[in-house]
Amino acid sequence: MFIYIARHAWAYEFGDPRWPDDSQRELEFDGAERYMQVIETLAERGFEPEAIVTSPYVRCRQTADLISQHTVHHPEITVLDALAPGNDFSALIDWTRETDCKQVCWVGHAPDVGNLTAALVGDNHAHIRFAKGAIAAIRYDSNAGLGPGCGELYWHVTAKSLGL
Repeated sequence: MFIYIARHAWAYEFGDPRWPDDSQRELEFDGAERYMQVIETLAERGFEPEAIVTSPYVRCRQTADLISQHTVHHPEITVLDALAPGNDFSALIDWTRETDCKQVCWVGHAPDVGNLTAALVGDNHAHIRFAKGAIAAIRYDSNAGLGPGCGELYWHVTAKSLGL
């Protein structure tokens, strides 16, 4: 089973006066196009989330939409405050258990996505850097339970590492 953790794609710069409320800041057109290529490349290699949960921030919702549109299951997207900056690990674990899916995707913000990844692989002190648009795959054994330290980092990619 997999939990995919995705940092939102390339958004307009923080502080852009078009979005005085940072939660409304959108993806750049070129950033969305590049991310679509990332998702299509990963989908060809088995990236197949069955459910997606995202931060309520616009840029994360747009990222989740791209994932849903360009993967085989076209998964439903759930918006969850637990993925807003600061995140709530326990609520994400609860949501994941409730989905009863073998592959789920969490879409959020840095540095939270790195911290969530570290918690799942069992080292809350690890620093896992997520570039914009990066995605990690955490493999876990459903029989062992879902929670801190339940998984192993299976892969972690960026657009650059994929040659995009």
